[in-house]
Amino acid sequence: MKHISTTENQRWVTVNDIKVSDKAPTLVVTGDKKQSILGFGGCFNELGKIALNELDENTQKEVYDELFLEAGCNFNFNRMPIGANDFSEIWYSHNEVDGDYEMKNHNIERDYVHVIPYINEGKKRCPNMEIFASPWSPPTWLKFPKVNNYGKLVQTDENLTAYALYFVKFVKAYEALGIEIKQVHVQNESISSQKFPSCVMTGDEIRHFIENFLGPAFEANGIDTEIWFGTLCGPARDGRELYTGYNDYVNVAMESEKCKKYIKGVSYQWDGKYAIQVTNKAYPDLPLIQSESECGDGKNTLQFALYTFEMMNHYFRNGAMSYLYWNIALKAEGESTWGWFQNSMVMVDNGKHTYTNEFYVMKHFSHFVKKGAKYVDICGKWCANASCFENPNGEIVIAIMNPFKEAKTVAVEVKGKVYETELKPQSFNTLIF
Repeated sequence: MKHISTTENQRWVTVNDIKVSDKAPTLVVTGDKKQSILGFGGCFNELGKIALNELDENTQKEVYDELFLEAGCNFNFNRMPIGANDFSEIWYSHNEVDGDYEMKNHNIERDYVHVIPYINEGKKRCPNMEIFASPWSPPTWLKFPKVNNYGKLVQTDENLTAYALYFVKFVKAYEALGIEIKQVHVQNESISSQKFPSCVMTGDEIRHFIENFLGPAFEANGIDTEIWFGTLCGPARDGRELYTGYNDYVNVAMESEKCKKYIKGVSYQWDGKYAIQVTNKAYPDLPLIQSESECGDGKNTLQFALYTFEMMNHYFRNGAMSYLYWNIALKAEGESTWGWFQNSMVMVDNGKHTYTNEFYVMKHFSHFVKKGAKYVDICGKWCANASCFENPNGEIVIAIMNPFKEAKTVAVEVKGKVYETELKPQSFNTLIF
């Protein structure tokens, strides 16, 4: 048995206080196994690599080891953009030659500057890492207006055929580098028209693209990369131009037999927290992942870390097979190219680095929960603040948070025995049995 504890002042402490108890359990591991776990990670963003480049060589090695080695966070399931995203240094796509419908000028040259070296640092430490990719915007000449931000993909057969080929060329270009793209998710936050790289696509447009263009293009080119419906930031009725109800996205795709045969799963980002529950209920065999944690404001507070832990519990409780953080690393305050601030797991300031509160939140899950683990149902008054997993070797892992300002004792029933341990005030914990 083992108890690892993290507070804001004591970051990663082994607590030797788990003991057999005669108390009534306040958390019960039922043994009812649910979804398999794919892994944990973050996104390979340009600004993250730029921040890490400010560290000296030995410190960079230490940070990469801590992020990607099994002895550290073991980030084995990560994300990358197709072209520029909102934490890229500049606007770009992989083909800005207007009218190049055959994609003769497709290239990933820009990715050699930051993204590919970043991925290679991860793969060096985690050779079996899986990566999924999603575009924030198609090439501008396929959109109206012809800009990286705002706009929509123009829905002509010529455009959609070319865009499907754009995905094919991207997957093959990375395959040639020995980097397998395990999944593509058709459009990042498809209900969001933003000042950074973005593109609005309705659920029906995504369905049409997958079933008539992208799916057939992958088949014709012998590409095994999975196609996922996402990454969905919603549905949420929050005053956006488009009505974004549940029936307008996942149900549109899943009610089409032609489209459904290509879809291997659905990804929900931070504002998909209300939709994942009903999706899991309606389609219990459909793989689901959480593709991007909520972004924060660059202050990296303890309160936001407590909220992130709560969201991780929520997503796993509702069928998520993975949980991905957003910015792995950023410079202090986390300012984007387009002028706002977001949190990160590693903060770099004047050549020095800090592991933030949310770094440890992620590590409490990712370090202990192995690929192929099963989420296990729990009950009792502490179940709202805990997630339980059974690793392939039979080990029981419980990630549990004490959100209160006072120390609390939890009594855990595991396989018919009750154990108790004390959780420090406002702490993140992992209990291993």
